[in-house]
Amino acid sequence: MTTLTRETSRTTRTERRARTTRLLSSRTIFRVLLSIAALGLSLIVLLPIIWMLSAAFRPDSDLSAFPPTLLPRTWSVQSFVDVFQRIPFARLYLNTFVFAGTVTVFSLLFDSMAGYALARLRFRGSGLMLIVIVVLLMLPFQVTLVPLYELMHNLGLVNTLPGLIVPRLTNAFGIFFMRQYFLSLPRDLEDAARVDGAGEWRIFRRIMAPLAGPALLTLGLFHFQGNWNDLIWPLIMTNSVDSSTLPAGLALFAGQQTTEYSLLMAGSVLSLLPVVVMFLIIQKSFVQGVATTGTK
Repeated sequence: MTTLTRETSRTTRTERRARTTRLLSSRTIFRVLLSIAALGLSLIVLLPIIWMLSAAFRPDSDLSAFPPTLLPRTWSVQSFVDVFQRIPFARLYLNTFVFAGTVTVFSLLFDSMAGYALARLRFRGSGLMLIVIVVLLMLPFQVTLVPLYELMHNLGLVNTLPGLIVPRLTNAFGIFFMRQYFLSLPRDLEDAARVDGAGEWRIFRRIMAPLAGPALLTLGLFHFQGNWNDLIWPLIMTNSVDSSTLPAGLALFAGQQTTEYSLLMAGSVLSLLPVVVMFLIIQKSFVQGVATTGTK
């Protein structure tokens, strides 16, 4: 009886080990397949960036050669030199930085103040104002393009950097984004500050704004990237290099007859650097801001 019990116990342990091994094998295969699929999707997403980098380091003759290759046959940095000679690249870079940076700073201030007011303060018309903001979110920018241009023209701000900056100082997305983030924060600190005699401006400046740091950094990246890469608005508002931006300047390499891809890609690589650096600096706060916004 004892021998039979021992054999049964051994058989049970062997079966358990076999099931565990099969389960581990299945999980390993699934993880390997999932990793391969993720790697393939990553390569598909990165393919345009890889081609842009490749095209920036090769001449146009290599780009038009057949059969096409992903990597350059002849490596060259001449395109990066020519892009500074063909257009006033440094001036365009500075204009774009001033435009995107100024809009980002003032937008964060105005969006956070308006978002805090809609999330925490109760005043007549706040519900209607929120509805208007949501409607503006669904309104394409092209619809307001002509009225904005007419307004800037009447104010004498066409072909100037202030004319580019003023209409972008705040937008509906930023206000709604900050409102949702402020709704996710507890009210205890605000109530304690009010008991201590703090006013709304002091509560916003000393308590709420520091707590909204991840959301502000995330929204700042959205604003900076959107205005840095904007082409339509600077192309319509400016007609000289002194007030134009980098995307509008790079569009000069795309003519009606030919497109100078090597120069265009070299300029695009240089224009991509500030956005990439900014994202690498705030990536942790960016993920936290996206994850916590809209929880209420």
